[in-house]
Amino acid sequence: MKLLEEIAHIGRDPITGGYLRYAWTAPELSLREWFRSQALQRDLELEEDGNGNIFAWWGQGSNAVLTGSHFDSVPHGGAYDGPLGIVSALLAIDEMRSQNVTLKRPIGIGVFAEEEGSRFGLACLGSRLLTGAVDPSVDLRDRDGIRLQDVIQPVGRREDIMSRIGAFVELHVEQGRALTRPVGVASSIWPHGRWRLDFTGEPNHAGTTLMSDRRDPMLTFAFTVLATNKEARLRGAHATIGRVSVAPNATNAVPASVSAWLDARAASAKTVDELVDAVYAKATERAQRDGTGVTLTAESVSGETIFDIALRDRLSKVLDDAPILPTGAGHDAGVFSAHVPTAMLFVRNKAGVSHSPAEHATDEDCMAGVHALATVLVDLAC
Repeated sequence: MKLLEEIAHIGRDPITGGYLRYAWTAPELSLREWFRSQALQRDLELEEDGNGNIFAWWGQGSNAVLTGSHFDSVPHGGAYDGPLGIVSALLAIDEMRSQNVTLKRPIGIGVFAEEEGSRFGLACLGSRLLTGAVDPSVDLRDRDGIRLQDVIQPVGRREDIMSRIGAFVELHVEQGRALTRPVGVASSIWPHGRWRLDFTGEPNHAGTTLMSDRRDPMLTFAFTVLATNKEARLRGAHATIGRVSVAPNATNAVPASVSAWLDARAASAKTVDELVDAVYAKATERAQRDGTGVTLTAESVSGETIFDIALRDRLSKVLDDAPILPTGAGHDAGVFSAHVPTAMLFVRNKAGVSHSPAEHATDEDCMAGVHALATVLVDLAC
């Protein structure tokens, strides 16, 4: 896919092959500039919303059909998660113009900021700010202590832009391996969230502190990781502790504290709540035995998203009865669904790997996704 290959080098780690495209850092800013150039080459009207989001419009007026995705990545993520949706939108417009279509509704491409939440910890930050789901004064800091407001000065909900949007269709690489055809349609997004667990203990010398005298938060943390795995499996849910911070982080010292981030997802909000409660109960019980402390803080929690049923079924029908399937992954489409009719297209990922350098979709499937998006946009806007 030539247009995707143009940006394949930007932010790519030469050792892991994964991408380090955090929001408002040099690689992600380079990608934004690339998008602006591509939009101008197609005579699209550029607009920025003051929240880090960029729009490129084809046509004037309201009731627009918006598509697009994000450029930012998880640490050492793949090439397709996010950028595929933006590149496919540009190519879909090219395909539509080659057909000499006449627009009845404007079409827009959105590039949304900090979808992954890898820098400031809140996923879908750009779309949440735009829609008013998050206050622009929100206190968020990255791992270096830099405040969001030191990077941009968010303006919050843009009613003028939101009132212009009549529907949103996001194309995304499949995250999983359920599809047996190149393109599918999303039915829903599982409830999901992120919680921070802070374990505290007593720092001490690794060589002189008796094992019986230790108050080691690492032990409580380790037990909690195993408990998380067990509790998720018992409920048919998904739970991951994939990020941890240790202080003082010294080889020869008993830690003073451990912070860990729990990602929990399930088919129902009730199951997510029960899972998180069970993990915290296990951690608390273990902390009492270890002489340590533990607290739980919710950082980002999203309920179930049911995509617009009429739009979902319309897309499936126009795409020759494309399969309809749920996803456990969060997306900007989930934020928009509370405000406008929203749908998603998934491009098959045969290996099922995502958030990894091994993430992949074939060129043939990617181009099938472009054609599917163009077909949907013609159906909705022409």
